Amino acid sequence: MTRFVLVAGTTATARIDGISAAGADPNLLPHTPSADAELIEYGRLVRAPEVPVSPTGCPTPAAVTRAVREAVGFETLVVDAGLAKPTGAPTVDVGAKPGRDVREVDPVPTAPGAWVAARDLGRALPDDELVIGETIPGGTTTALGVCRALGVSEVSKTPREDGEAVGITVSSSLPENPLDLKREVIDAAFEASDVAPGEAAYHPELAVRFLGDPVLAVVAGLTAGALESGTEVVLGGGTQMLAAAALLRHAGVAAPLTVAATTYVAADADLSAATEALDCDLVVTDPGFAGRDDALARYAAGEAKEGAGMGGALRLAERAGALGRVADGTLEVMERLIDSHGP
Repeated sequence: MTRFVLVAGTTATARIDGISAAGADPNLLPHTPSADAELIEYGRLVRAPEVPVSPTGCPTPAAVTRAVREAVGFETLVVDAGLAKPTGAPTVDVGAKPGRDVREVDPVPTAPGAWVAARDLGRALPDDELVIGETIPGGTTTALGVCRALGVSEVSKTPREDGEAVGITVSSSLPENPLDLKREVIDAAFEASDVAPGEAAYHPELAVRFLGDPVLAVVAGLTAGALESGTEVVLGGGTQMLAAAALLRHAGVAAPLTVAATTYVAADADLSAATEALDCDLVVTDPGFAGRDDALARYAAGEAKEGAGMGGALRLAERAGALGRVADGTLEVMERLIDSHGP
């Protein structure tokens, strides 16, 4: 059996102006992961106050994942990896708390314990395959911090002016990737921590605690446990899942691992080089949103790109021969949401 696992959490790093497009109203940003969990679980909102869309109206990737679930069917599980706001979706608690601004001292103190608890959960799940997704606004910035702390040497498509390798190529939910801002934030995070770039190599608990976020800790722990029990794991996502894969490799986990992403994030980041360096298989799926005259065209224009396990869900749709139903299904999901909750 295949189970889709959504790891949902928050980091105060997302409050930095210009970091994330995950939400039309910055004040509602902390609700986005909770809303994504409800949408994937129920196809509607329960406790979340507003439909999660970008400032330009681009639907949340969770709507795509929900559309795939309605098209092909799969079991779900939501893991609370530091939710800041309550969700109506049933969740499993692994002791993670919301992450602080990564520029603060010790921004993710619950990361080591959450990793261990998530690992135990991954070992215990009775499934043949897990497709793991994440939802955390600001997560590409903290993923950059983790990769630099580990000393991962893949160079960004847009290198720093000083020529320094900044780790795995970092994507963005925004059409124009604010890489300079992200680098400034992570430079400040290193100044606040006792960890220097590369110093956390083979000490992933340090990288995720001082430069990361709680979702990365839980994804890595959950994946490690599942792989140890013989379960196949697909990491559905882009930059954050590459960072999780880096954490796993630096933790000594050598088992086969697949990263499944969308064409939109693949166009924004050099996934092939990163997955090859991390000894991961890569699957890239095109949902066919280009050339449309509706809100889904925002994906092809560079918004959102990935999130809420969208890449992993699309892989399941393609495997089931249902990829052609995803676009219209996503619009139906959003229409139901808007009819029920307003724009």
